[in-house]
Amino acid sequence: MARRKQKGRAVNGVLLLDKPAGISSNRALQQVKHLYRAAKAGHTGSLDPLATGMLPLCFGEATKISAFLLDADKRYRMSCLLGVTTDTGDADGTVLQSRECNATLAEVEKLLPEFTGAVEQIPPMYSALKHQGQRLYKLAREGIEVERQPRTVQIYELKLHSFEHDVLDIEVACSKGTYVRTLAEDIGERLGCGAHVVELRRLSVGPYRGDMVTMTQLQALANDPTLGLAALDALLLPIESGVADWPDVRLEADAAFYMRQGQSILVPHAPTHGWVRIYGQERFLGVGEIQDDGRVAPRRLIQTAASA
Repeated sequence: MARRKQKGRAVNGVLLLDKPAGISSNRALQQVKHLYRAAKAGHTGSLDPLATGMLPLCFGEATKISAFLLDADKRYRMSCLLGVTTDTGDADGTVLQSRECNATLAEVEKLLPEFTGAVEQIPPMYSALKHQGQRLYKLAREGIEVERQPRTVQIYELKLHSFEHDVLDIEVACSKGTYVRTLAEDIGERLGCGAHVVELRRLSVGPYRGDMVTMTQLQALANDPTLGLAALDALLLPIESGVADWPDVRLEADAAFYMRQGQSILVPHAPTHGWVRIYGQERFLGVGEIQDDGRVAPRRLIQTAASA
């Protein structure tokens, strides 16, 4: 059978999108992919429709590192309203209960340190986790609730920015798999009044803490006939930026050749364990992992014109 021709351009790189509120992460991805006329793209972990902020989009060969960004630490800024709980844990949901909030600033400041470190969370029903092949949020919309097992996440930092009119404004640095909606609900329950998220913004993902590009900016560039697609492509970050905090391994030409054939290579002065970025003749070849015998094993090799 003849190979089906891929539609769209071969675009490679990472775009730091400032996701707007009101749309899903996948909808945002599809809109940007259309603007770029890209053949292949994926995002690196969903943001709720209510949420805004950093959504790294991986194009082409950059999709090979998307899993590492999905597993990366995150930082958020959230505002949660005390005294009201909803079925989704955020302002998009239906109000379940309203209670009087008598929490004081001193009580909040004393409580927050108890939610740092290793914290157990029960994943919310309105989440993308699966139960017997079904997404939990789909079951929740049908009025079905299933038992969920608690999971341990890491909360590295909880910084209180303000507490006014029953609204907590908190910055959260956390590990992958953390549900900030659940964090807000749990804090509210400990204060005896419940809570839900009213605003949520993701500030960083893994090594990415820099400037983001808005959908409006992308649309303006795409609609400007004098700029063309080159202006959009100029916004893309190199693939290796997604693993910028990993150590480098530099290969000579012969070693790079064998690495591209999928062979593990013994590299002098390489790290003794963990994941590494692999370069050959100053070109990024992909990522690898140090094996028990000290060799560097290729795990995700990048196939672009620059690395061919």
